[in-house]
Amino acid sequence: MPDYRPAARFLGLEDAHSTPDSAAWLLPIPYEMTTSYSGGTKLGAAAILEASAQVELYDAAVGCEAAPLYGVHTLPFLHPTLESPAAAAAEITEAVSVLNTRDHLLITLGGEHAITPAVVHALAAYTPDLIVVQLDAHADLRDSFDGTPHSHACAMRRCLDSAAVSGVIGLGIRSLCQEEADFAATSDRVTLITAEQMHHDTARRYLDRLREQISGRSVYLTIDVDGLDPSVISATGTPEPGGMGWYDCLALIGVVCSSAQVVAFDCVELAPTYGDHASTFAAAKLVYKTLNQIMLARGKLGTVR
Repeated sequence: MPDYRPAARFLGLEDAHSTPDSAAWLLPIPYEMTTSYSGGTKLGAAAILEASAQVELYDAAVGCEAAPLYGVHTLPFLHPTLESPAAAAAEITEAVSVLNTRDHLLITLGGEHAITPAVVHALAAYTPDLIVVQLDAHADLRDSFDGTPHSHACAMRRCLDSAAVSGVIGLGIRSLCQEEADFAATSDRVTLITAEQMHHDTARRYLDRLREQISGRSVYLTIDVDGLDPSVISATGTPEPGGMGWYDCLALIGVVCSSAQVVAFDCVELAPTYGDHASTFAAAKLVYKTLNQIMLARGKLGTVR
């Protein structure tokens, strides 16, 4: 007999905790069209979902088995057209707009970073004064790359195309070109906090700076896994040395979730490699830890025990 199994659910949640009434909706977007080094990001969303079934539901940071208290509805995979990067971006924006996630926290799993501006543009239609907080090794501020303005290397620049996006704050940045450096230096909508600055700031004053910039504001959080050091997550198409450690990354996420109103977040650029379960599991756990911090801030988990 054939083995008919339902599509993987985030965390392997039971039916009762994975319904359209869940507080969180998770949308996998295995899109890959503009990768510039090694590929594989189209496999990232499925790998995260599979690994998430091995993540313990108890999270010590919130003191409970959190996911069953708020629920996560895993949506079908969104496969946009591969006709062109521009057409793919338009389809993602339309699909997210139709979802109408105002009453739910939207989580998207990539796929390459080019999905982020497409999702942001959909959410910006009903979220004015939106700030994008970016954890990343790369600035992604090029206006065009490899012949398209919709490259993964242009993701934050395309976010700024929306008048509803008031700014981009990039953290952990350690790779950019002269064009990006000049644009960041002259734009009042861009803040870059480099990995080197974070490394030398042993008092972590950058967390206070971030808190001041986003306090009480609406935030879209985008987590490119190459923002973390390769010792934590190495399975990514464009790895860079000198990235954030696990706990530094969690501290940043904690500040974002407790200081701002996170309307949605994504995790992108995982390119799973055979045998490297550590990277995929770390990405899955990072998504869960982030989700729990947002739900804690929304009052879905009570108080930390």
